[in-house]
Amino acid sequence: MPTSAHSGHGHGEGAANFSRAFAIGIALNIGFVAVEAFYGWRIGSLALLADAGHNLSDVAGLVLAWGAALAAGRLPDAKHTYGWQRASILAAFANAVLLLVAMGSLLWEAGHRLQAPHSTDGLTIMLVAAVGVLVNGATAALFMAGRKSDMNIRGAFLHMAADALVSLGVVAAGALYLWTGWTWLDPVTSVVIALVIIAGTWGLFRQSLHLLFDGVPESVALADVDALLRALPGVRGVHDLHVWAMSTTDIALTAHLVIPDGHPGDAFLEKIAHELHEQFHITHPTIQIEIDDPNHGCAQPLDIPSP
Repeated sequence: MPTSAHSGHGHGEGAANFSRAFAIGIALNIGFVAVEAFYGWRIGSLALLADAGHNLSDVAGLVLAWGAALAAGRLPDAKHTYGWQRASILAAFANAVLLLVAMGSLLWEAGHRLQAPHSTDGLTIMLVAAVGVLVNGATAALFMAGRKSDMNIRGAFLHMAADALVSLGVVAAGALYLWTGWTWLDPVTSVVIALVIIAGTWGLFRQSLHLLFDGVPESVALADVDALLRALPGVRGVHDLHVWAMSTTDIALTAHLVIPDGHPGDAFLEKIAHELHEQFHITHPTIQIEIDDPNHGCAQPLDIPSP
């Protein structure tokens, strides 16, 4: 009969607490949206109005990311044995979709404005957008430390960094308009900025969608994991190998190891957990030891290429 054991390695530590960063970022951006929308409406600038709408979508994105970060910190219970960790992946996906939809709307409006461009107040555009560069840049800096280790925080960082880029482009467009008087600069600037942001957001959208469907995280090469397990002393076979993301920071693994010589003991499992964490950042491995191969693996065996 097979015997099984869960590795002694615990769950991941989780992302740092960014609640203060979220609170500051949301407050700053709500204030700036009000200012930008007012002046954009007053002088009829599509670039300012589009930037205000983009900032408003980012406020919603920050609220989503903050809520997901709080949900992910909830302890598991009888109904949610993994807790609410996946909320961070869902928020990253929602952030990406929100940003793509906002940029699509901007492109649509810019197309209409290009057909009938009109004059605007270049100096006001420059001054308001310059404030936006400072607000969005400062907010992005609040999330810079967590952007590499947590996809949810990365989504918030990309939103704010994109806003800073938009505002910088609007400043440049305002200066060029003052110099040349070209009325088409305002909508063209909006188109260029939207395309740049879409290109930068596509990776977040693709990766978060991949993880929502239990895809193997990009940081893990499944063939290398399989090779590591097969190279362990006494292992004669590996099956039911699964790797997926529990959250934007925690990776889980399950695997059945066939060891005919008998159960190798807890120290063996601890060694596996340590190596999986060190090499692949897997924080929640579950290993089942089988004395013989009962041939009850997956209905469809995995096609794992050689490393």
